Order: sequence, then structure tokens, then C-alpha cells
Amino acid sequence: MASTTPADLATSFRSLARRRREAIGDADPATVAGDLEDLQRHVDAAASAIGAPADADAIAAAIEGRRSEDWAEATLDTLRGHALDAGAALRRIIAITATADDD
Repeated sequence: MASTTPADLATSFRSLARRRREAIGDADPATVAGDLEDLQRHVDAAASAIGAPADADAIAAAIEGRRSEDWAEATLDTLRGHALDAGAALRRIIAITATADDD
């Protein structure tokens, strides 16, 4: 994800709430509580890195609101890492809820 632009990251964070809802579907959120907590930890850390409220939409707005010349590569790398880790948490949730649906 090294070539990810700030706009790509904004899109990734903005889609988290929808992807979370889709991943859980009709499953009991308690079945994926640990992964939901992990997902939120990455949202919290990304928010802290960019100085935004701990909400994926707020992170996306903060990313979009920053001028390109104001980005530090280290901050982009931090956000990329948390976006990737949040995506991994969502994939684990999907795997668990898909298995639960098969039962």
C-alpha cells in the first residue's frame, strides 16, 4: 500500500462503517467482539495520528482537509498501516460471520 494516496486513504476510512455493517450482517456482534475491538483500536490510533475524532468518517474528512504539501511520509505510513490492519479485522469478521451463517 506504499503508493496509496491521501485520497485513497480517505476512501478506505470512509468505507469502514459500511464495510463493518456488511461484515456483521445479521450475525450477533458478540460473536466478533474481539475483532470489532481490534477494528476500533485501529480507528482510534489513526484518529490520534491525524488529530481527528475517533470516527472513520472524521478521519476521512481530516485526510481530505489536509493539503498535499502538509503531509509527512511517516503520518501517511501510519495511516496506511492502520487502514490495512482495519481491513484485516474486517476480513476476520467476514470469515467468522460467514461460518456462522453456514451453521
